[in-house]
Amino acid sequence: MQNSDVFILAIESSCDDTAAAVLHNDKVLSNVVANQLIHTQYGGVVPELASRAHQQNIVPVIDAALQKAGIKKEQLSAIAFTQGPGLMGSLLVGSSFAKSMAIALGIPLIAVNHMHAHILAHFIDEEGFDKPDFPFLALTISGGHTQIVKVNHFFDMTIIGETTDDAVGEAFDKSAKILGLPYPGGPLVDKYAQLGNPTAFAFTKPKVAGLDFSFSGLKTAILYFIQKKKIENPAFIDDNLNDICASIQHTIIQILMDKLKLAVKETGIKQIAIGGGVSANSGIRQTLKEGEAKYGWKTFIPKFEYTTDNAAMIGIVGYQKFLSQHFETAAVVSKARIQF
Repeated sequence: MQNSDVFILAIESSCDDTAAAVLHNDKVLSNVVANQLIHTQYGGVVPELASRAHQQNIVPVIDAALQKAGIKKEQLSAIAFTQGPGLMGSLLVGSSFAKSMAIALGIPLIAVNHMHAHILAHFIDEEGFDKPDFPFLALTISGGHTQIVKVNHFFDMTIIGETTDDAVGEAFDKSAKILGLPYPGGPLVDKYAQLGNPTAFAFTKPKVAGLDFSFSGLKTAILYFIQKKKIENPAFIDDNLNDICASIQHTIIQILMDKLKLAVKETGIKQIAIGGGVSANSGIRQTLKEGEAKYGWKTFIPKFEYTTDNAAMIGIVGYQKFLSQHFETAAVVSKARIQF
């Protein structure tokens, strides 16, 4: 189906950000995100508090997205929402609102896999950003996921490698916690790493067969390393924070790059696209861009605002599903875990 004026309202509520976006075909007209700061004091996302905050935020966020886009709700062609994976209470707020609004307006309802959205965010029409050709390899890296995905088409994707334990974002955040940094610690590790020596301290990379990842052993090694050094020098972290962060980040990046190189070798595909919250990491972005010249890859790095959880990426999947008339009834259910 082709339509020159498809307007998609997209809703994302998988974790602790309430987001809404309006897309005109594959172009973003608005992309509004309400962050939940309450979780900082608990050192992580509290599911019950997250769902309550979504209930407070969803109406003003959607209203803001429509106003910023400059369109009326009656102009909408369909409503897309995150079906999963995510926190069940949070997902239900978004899905309930999407269902009610779609029924009230008499327009189609579209369910979106959050991880598909991170990958397909590359197909948003954004000036200065190229779109990958099929097939390509997607490295999806976030607080909950670490995957290498072979993407043959918009909805023909196969996971060829994934983490067997902790996700890469979790490795960053838990390392930050060991260093006494506040939550979320991943961006702080990146910030301090830019000022440090990446080879100051050596951490052993875990040996995992094939294209799968493991980060729990690295996290434990960092914990024992810090404990040992603090016995020798109680001020070790303060004295060496930049170098510690740089060394942790360097090790994680090398783990990711080793697996990507193997994936390219095994598949013969040299187009690499990254997505997910951890793809905002400056070290990962820089190393991937360097890989273009070093390994002959073509790399695709999304616009910064499309890396973390946002509704624009839900909207681009909604647009592609709209074109293929892939709609749901109000009986569709949210899923904390969902088949890829």
